[in-house]
Amino acid sequence: MRRLPKAILFDLDDTILASGQRPQVLLQIAESFAAELSPLTPDHVADHLEAAFTRHWSDPARHKVARFALAESRREVVSEAFTALGGPSLEALAAPFADRFTETREAMTELFPTARETIETLKAKGVLLALVTNGAASVQRAKIERFALGDLFHHIQIEGEHGFGKPEERAYLHAMDALEVTPAETWMVGDHLEWEVAAPQRLGIHAVWYDGFGRGLPPDSEIRPDLTIQRLAELLA
Repeated sequence: MRRLPKAILFDLDDTILASGQRPQVLLQIAESFAAELSPLTPDHVADHLEAAFTRHWSDPARHKVARFALAESRREVVSEAFTALGGPSLEALAAPFADRFTETREAMTELFPTARETIETLKAKGVLLALVTNGAASVQRAKIERFALGDLFHHIQIEGEHGFGKPEERAYLHAMDALEVTPAETWMVGDHLEWEVAAPQRLGIHAVWYDGFGRGLPPDSEIRPDLTIQRLAELLA
């Protein structure tokens, strides 16, 4: 049986909160626009958009800027993808499609199974807890309030409120300073292999990769988590 650490740093999106899987959400929306997209099929459009979003978010410098304006970034990606797919005839659909994608993901957002119960149990066992999340202050605070997460953590750290975020070293160092713990006493839990595994490991933090959708490690990944879980309750095992 694993011993619990003195402190755990948690990611928020796709770790505590789920907003659906992007490929499936894109397909759902493409199907709702099927008539307007014809003769292109919803599957073809969704696959093309997923590839476009993957390219867009894989650039760290772009990601750092775009995550503070998600709706606008999504409009940009869809617009460029639709221009490549169908030229001016599809351009008019880009904004409505992107906005529906944003609205749908917000509506779908919910707690992962066992998330609240696990965090409550960890806190009751005396583990010091920090929520360390990237993104705009207003957007992330709204999620924290919507799901009443504030009282579950000893420290809440939002990139937009502090001026720095993952994978910058000071994001993890600041959270540990707030909890008064060392890397050897700390776990980081999250879904992003660079932000919640590789970067914390470089500081000596035990990195727990949360594979909440059961995708498994990418075949070409050189990053190796210290522990992989598919439900947060596994932290208590």
